[in-house]
Amino acid sequence: MKKTDKTFEQRLARLEELSSAIRQNDITLEDALACFEEGIRLAKQMEKELDKIEGKVQILLTEPDAATGNPVPLEKPDGTPELDLFSGLDG
Repeated sequence: MKKTDKTFEQRLARLEELSSAIRQNDITLEDALACFEEGIRLAKQMEKELDKIEGKVQILLTEPDAATGNPVPLEKPDGTPELDLFSGLDG
C-alpha cells in the first residue's frame, strides 16, 4: 500500500463527512456535486476492497481441514450456517 493510500476506515469516515455536508441546507449546488462525485469514487474504492477481502475469506473457508483433509463446511447438513468455524483451535 502506498503512503498516500488511505485505510478503509479513513475512507469510510470521509464518506460520512461528505454525506453530512451534502445534507446541509446552505451547501451550493457545485459543492454538493463535488461531494457527491468524491463520495462515488470512495464508494467504488471501498467496494473493490471489500470484494478482495470477501475473496480471501472464501479461500480461507474452503481450504481443507488439516485434520481430515476435507473442506471446512460453511453450512450444517440441514442448511443452517455453520457458526462454529473455529472450534478446536483453542487447545
